[in-house]
Amino acid sequence: MSSASDVKLPREPKFPTHNAPRVWFVTCANSPVGISLCTHLLAHGDYVTAGVLPVEFEKQHDRSADFKDFLEEVGTHQDKETWRARLRVVALDVRIMGQCQSAVAEAVQSFGRIDILFCCHSEVVVGTVEELSQSPRTLTLVQDQFETNFFGPVNIIKATLPVFRSKKNGHIVLLTAISGHLGTPGLSMYCASQWAIEGYCDSLAYEIAPFNIRMTIVQPNIEINILTHKMTSAPPMQAYAEENNPAPLSRNILSSLLDRLEGSSEPTTGDQLHSNEVTSLYPPLSKIMKERLVAETVHAVAAIGGHDNPPARHIVGSEGVASVKEKLKTVSEELEDFVECSSAADVERAAETPQPSAT
Repeated sequence: MSSASDVKLPREPKFPTHNAPRVWFVTCANSPVGISLCTHLLAHGDYVTAGVLPVEFEKQHDRSADFKDFLEEVGTHQDKETWRARLRVVALDVRIMGQCQSAVAEAVQSFGRIDILFCCHSEVVVGTVEELSQSPRTLTLVQDQFETNFFGPVNIIKATLPVFRSKKNGHIVLLTAISGHLGTPGLSMYCASQWAIEGYCDSLAYEIAPFNIRMTIVQPNIEINILTHKMTSAPPMQAYAEENNPAPLSRNILSSLLDRLEGSSEPTTGDQLHSNEVTSLYPPLSKIMKERLVAETVHAVAAIGGHDNPPARHIVGSEGVASVKEKLKTVSEELEDFVECSSAADVERAAETPQPSAT
C-alpha cells in the first residue's frame, strides 16, 4: 500500500475568465463534489450559497466531517473575511418544496441574485426490480429514490426559475451520470430516476430558452454519484445470486469494490449490501480518494457554469464517452436491422409500387 506522500493529488481546475464574480447555488454542498467545487469557487472569487441536508450534517458524523473541515478552512484562510462574506450556508432538503423556496430567497437576500444553480444531490438504491417488490418497505425505497433524484431537482429548479426569469439570465447545471444513457442491472430504479430527470430537463431547456436561461446536463462516470452519496440496498433474492444468475449485477460489483477500497476502516463493508434487511451506508472513501474521484467532474462543472454558450450535455471522461458512443452505435444498428418493421417505411414503399390500371 502506498503512503500518503506517494499519492498524486488531483489537478487544480483552471476556471474560465469572467468580468465579474459569479453567484452559485450548490444544492448538496456537503458532498465530495460540493465541497471541492465550493472551495475552488471561493478561491476563484465567486459567491456561493451552499445547501446542506440538516439530518446528514447533524447525525452523520462521517458524512459531515469533511464539510466541517471545509468550514474550518474558510474560517482560517488568509483571506478569511472575504471568504466568509462570499459563502452562505443554508439548510436544504430538496424533497421539501418549502425549504427550496426558503433557501433560494435566502440566497437572493444575501447576494442579490443567483447566476448558476448546480443540482448535485443524489442517492442510489441497489436491487433488482423483483428485489424492490418484496415488501411494503422495499416498495418505499422506489418512492424514496424518485423523491430524491427526480422530485428533488424539480423542486429546486421550480423555486429558482422565477429568479432567473426576472433578470432574464441564468444557468441550470444538473449532475447525473452516464446511467442517464445506459441501463445497469441491479440499479433499475436509480437508472429510471436518472432518465426521468434528464427527460424533464431536456424538455425544460426549450421552455426556458426564450428567457435566456440555459440548461446543461453533466454526466460523469456512474461511480461519481454512487461512491459519494448514501447507498441503500434491498434484501437480495436467491434467484439473483451469482450462482443462479450470470448477469453482472451491481450489488456484487459494488460489494467487491467497497471491500477493496484503500483506507477503508471496515473490510467487510461490502457485506452490508447482502444483508437480509434494508441497509444504508456511505462508502468509506478517504478524503484524498474523494478528491481524486471528483476532480475531473469539478473541473468540468466549474468551466461550464455561467458560460455564455454552454453545452446542453457534457459527458465527463473518455470512458464515459466511449460507453455512450457504443450504446448509440448499437441503437443505430438496431434501427437498420428492423427498419422493415417500420409502418412508415411500409407506407412509403406501397406508394412507390405501381398500381394496376382500371381497364
